[in-house]
Amino acid sequence: MGGMELRIFTEPQQGATYDTLLRVARAAEDLNYGAFFRSDHYLHMGSTDGLPGPTDAWITLAGLARETTSIRLGTLMTAGTFRLPGVLAIQVAQVDQMSGGRIDFGLGSGWYEDEHKAYGIPFPKEKFGRLEEQLAIITGLWKTPTGERFAFDGKFYQLTDSPALPKPAQPKVPVLIGGHGAKRTPALAAEYADEFNIPFASVDDTEQQFKRVRAAAEQRGRDADELVYSNALVACVGRKDAEVKRRADAIGREVDELKANGLAGSPAEVVERLGRFAGVGSQRVYLQMLDLTDLDQMELIASEVMPQVA
Repeated sequence: MGGMELRIFTEPQQGATYDTLLRVARAAEDLNYGAFFRSDHYLHMGSTDGLPGPTDAWITLAGLARETTSIRLGTLMTAGTFRLPGVLAIQVAQVDQMSGGRIDFGLGSGWYEDEHKAYGIPFPKEKFGRLEEQLAIITGLWKTPTGERFAFDGKFYQLTDSPALPKPAQPKVPVLIGGHGAKRTPALAAEYADEFNIPFASVDDTEQQFKRVRAAAEQRGRDADELVYSNALVACVGRKDAEVKRRADAIGREVDELKANGLAGSPAEVVERLGRFAGVGSQRVYLQMLDLTDLDQMELIASEVMPQVA
């Protein structure tokens, strides 16, 4: 497969404490997964009650930065509606320092209107234009040489005489942009992204979107191979059919649906499916782990899937 990296992706808004996330992150580190990622949401989705309540993405990652040693940490995706870009640049730079340079920064426009209503967060109509300015500001602040000043005069945000501090520990924090949009999303990725991620997509849709991003990069005069191309897919893996069904039941999903839309079945079945994604250019897969108490599944994937794709 040319070396596909597997990463762990969690959805804590569905119900998880910080201690639960710490256990999963440490397990991921011990099992040699490439990274531990989390979503950035404040409200549960679906039929779950979300108890004991949400945890903040960047507070979580700050804690994990000090309680892990080698695994990379990041977001799929930080919601652009939750934070002002100047403040977010400071937060991410600080957590990158706290981790010794292990942060990958995924940024999206924000989309879940109900969570904004639930917590009194403004939900603007024109989110994509704001996202463009946020990316320009955050990356601009980080790359401004120390001792120089940064300014930005946009439609949505204005920065004047900013010292552009602090700086991340990494010379360049990897920026992730993702989505299914056919025009503006690929163009934005071509300009700002180090990695393009398409979440919960079929092999055919993945291939089509990767081609759009590659074309947008080349149109901008950028080598399309500079970007990493990745997927996010739900995982439900078991040695036997009964184990797969038990894990599907635990997350309220059907096995056939998971096999059609995610990574489900035996290790051999999952390896074969990952090979299909690799065949259309996927280099990295974020395994959406919906049952955060099931560390045995992570161990199974690490022992019986990872060696065959890495």
